[in-house]
Amino acid sequence: MKSLLLVTTVLGMANACSKSTTPTTGAAGAGYQINGQLTNAPAGTKVYLAELGETQFVSRDTASVDAQGRFTLKGSVPEAGLYQVKVNDANQVLLALDNQSNIQLSGDAQKLTDGYVVKGSRDSESLQQLGRTMLKSKRDMAMLEMRYNNSAQAGQSDSMKLIEAKFYAAQAQNTALLKQLIRQNPNSVVSAFAVGNLLNPEEQFGFIDSIATQLKKTLPDSRYTKALAAKLDPLRATAVGAAAPEINLPSPDGKTVALSSLRGKYVLIDFWASWCGPCRKENPNVVKAYNKFKGKGFEIYSVSFDQDREKWLKAIKTDGLAWTHVSDLRGWESAAGQTYGVKAIPQSVLLDPQGRIVAKNLRGDALEAKLASVLK
Repeated sequence: MKSLLLVTTVLGMANACSKSTTPTTGAAGAGYQINGQLTNAPAGTKVYLAELGETQFVSRDTASVDAQGRFTLKGSVPEAGLYQVKVNDANQVLLALDNQSNIQLSGDAQKLTDGYVVKGSRDSESLQQLGRTMLKSKRDMAMLEMRYNNSAQAGQSDSMKLIEAKFYAAQAQNTALLKQLIRQNPNSVVSAFAVGNLLNPEEQFGFIDSIATQLKKTLPDSRYTKALAAKLDPLRATAVGAAAPEINLPSPDGKTVALSSLRGKYVLIDFWASWCGPCRKENPNVVKAYNKFKGKGFEIYSVSFDQDREKWLKAIKTDGLAWTHVSDLRGWESAAGQTYGVKAIPQSVLLDPQGRIVAKNLRGDALEAKLASVLK
């Protein structure tokens, strides 16, 4: 099963190392204030405030809990953003702060992540809801992965397929929940961060692009809006609905074969390599789909990221891949891979007879289902 992209984000960064810096300064007379009330926190317990940076949390401030479990953090920020309030790695929360924030935070210092209460900030309340959704998803996915691995060790292929189906169904449900939360708060820095970091831009380009367009109007100067734009711009050329960029690469016999030479059929561009285990595992599904639809207007154009010609040709023969193959034998430096922004394989792009992209990364039954719907 592919790992869950949506969980390698806020929750994963919560335990990242912090780099200590001086507190942020801002405009005079403006600033945030966080008033906290913790149970199970002895007097003197340290509470840390850290800013969510690009790859880690950056330490901004520290406070001590008094005998009644109270603490206050206050200061100013250069712009609205996401911050971590932490007692320790196992007990932390994320808040949205700007220079008008006046937040009340309460909870059990020994069970803070799951049970905290936040008031005075709609964005922070949205972030709490988002965090709960992510935490539940992470736990559900971990359980399914454990069951999948146990079934694999026991050689229970039917059970593996059932669990894999549940995994993808749960992943789809989680994506739908995230999109719903983002739609409910389209002008929030929380949504700006979430849409850029918790959704797969390859699979959700249309939705993400629509939110990005709105954020450019409502939060044009936000670092999250700018980061989102930088992430989306390179993907526009290969987004669903776009005309597929041309590929011209050598086939096994040395002759150059253009992608456009297959125009008039539905074409699956399949990025793979002989050394790629997941690619080889997916090949039987692709072979099955090809044999079922090859006489109905379907063709495959496989682009290999191999560097060893003999291994490439051997894998084609071993896996029975009886369709068009091309490669410049440059591995990850493949010209086609660069054009299509391929960062991982297997990856696929489905084109309509006019050469426009209609779907991406269809695997297993999803590929057959899509072909059945368009090749009636």
